[in-house]
Amino acid sequence: MYHGIKDCMIPMYLWLLGDLDLNGVHNSVSSYSYVTFKFVNLAQHSLSPEIGVHGTPVDNFSRSGSGGVNLSKLALGLDLSEPASSKWSSTTSIKFEVPAHYLLQTLSGRISYNMQNSLLCSGNTHDSMVVLKQESRFAKATDQGLSHFSMQIEQGIPVVSKWLIFNRFKFVASKGVRFGPAFLLASLTGGSIVGDMAPYQAFAIGGLGSVRGYGEGAVGSGRSCLVANTELALPLNKMTEGTIFLDCGTDLGSSRLVPGNPSMRQGKPGFGYGFGYGLRFKSPLGHLQVDYAINAFNQKTLYFGVTNLASST
Repeated sequence: MYHGIKDCMIPMYLWLLGDLDLNGVHNSVSSYSYVTFKFVNLAQHSLSPEIGVHGTPVDNFSRSGSGGVNLSKLALGLDLSEPASSKWSSTTSIKFEVPAHYLLQTLSGRISYNMQNSLLCSGNTHDSMVVLKQESRFAKATDQGLSHFSMQIEQGIPVVSKWLIFNRFKFVASKGVRFGPAFLLASLTGGSIVGDMAPYQAFAIGGLGSVRGYGEGAVGSGRSCLVANTELALPLNKMTEGTIFLDCGTDLGSSRLVPGNPSMRQGKPGFGYGFGYGLRFKSPLGHLQVDYAINAFNQKTLYFGVTNLASST
């Protein structure tokens, strides 16, 4: 659920620079640059189940059931968009966030004191934080392949002594190479967080977009993570591609450093791999994706998805 005004662009400043010649007269050539502020959902509220961290793996970790924990988040934010070059783009944002947990139930039907105390970093009914976020992206595409890199850095600013202080970074590096009609895409995703931390800030590993063959967060959730994905696509006709893939991910042994250690409580392995095959269909509605994955416990999972809706219309 979202409340707020529509996005709007506000010019921050306009700088004109005239070059002086030896006689102190301005030349006619001038240059300028500008930065704009962008309000993003001035008031934003969301309520969602915390399946990635507190979910319970079932069916040999192929699915994740609800652990009875919901996360309610209120955020006020402002984005600063910098002019992009032909390949690089950058965005800086600052947000005030108030995450709070609502417990519906636990497996035993009762909420233990240790679980209640470990859901939030502050130990209260909610956490408060001001987060400064910097995101940089690089993208390059040719007929022979593509390169993509993105880096996100979040810094918790201690405006008040009890507010969260942390540094969290995440990167995604992808490389695609064309071999005749085939296209090989490999990507590496990693991240880490230092300082104050609540469980909902952990990196959840597993699921579609992470390690296929597992439920959401069923591999593990830790202070750090590393996920590798490799996919080979072959065209079957003009509208259909067939793929084979291999995914693997690990929490790098950092799950024990998450408050309350939800991974150990749910019996998550901390490392997992999945492989399988799939189909990609191009349609006016977008790119339809079907994947059949097998995880390390020989459990099979079928995934359906729709991507690239905006670019297909």
